[in-house]
Amino acid sequence: MSYVPRLREEYKEKVISALKEEFSYSNIMEVPKLTKIVVSKGVGAAVADKKLIDHAVEELTTITGQKAVATISKKDVASFKLRKGMPIGAKVTLRGDRMYEFLDRLITASLPRVRDFNGIKATGFDGRGNYNLGITEQIIFPEINIDRVNRISGMDITFVTTANTDKEAKSLLTELGLPFKKN
Repeated sequence: MSYVPRLREEYKEKVISALKEEFSYSNIMEVPKLTKIVVSKGVGAAVADKKLIDHAVEELTTITGQKAVATISKKDVASFKLRKGMPIGAKVTLRGDRMYEFLDRLITASLPRVRDFNGIKATGFDGRGNYNLGITEQIIFPEINIDRVNRISGMDITFVTTANTDKEAKSLLTELGLPFKKN
């Protein structure tokens, strides 16, 4: 028997039935699911120092367990001294088992390490069932060695779901364990 992530197992056993009951879906295939998680990091100072991109890619690779790629600028912006094709960030797209593993580590190990943490904001939904979460410090992840960090920086985490509405997406993410703030 092969390894199955804890959250994938929990999704199949508990989340599907809970959401089916809450929204009264007629078919099990109507139940929304998490399709991918995109972790991205913008490095604006990379215009002056190209090594910062390498550090960002290395950090995202360490955090997610999957090789990150550098993102490049799409157009020239003279006021930022930015040229088309210059690397300005890093991103990684997680799917399948790695996605569930990352989500599990985010919920159980990383978010509780945030200073004065009392839940994540419920205002990051885009109207189509996707959720964006901003993290201000990369040192909340236990994989990052604080002694090797050259600059404290944040990142964006996007949860892409098959939900049609924000209410369905919030219910899905809440059932998976994301700790939203109580109003």
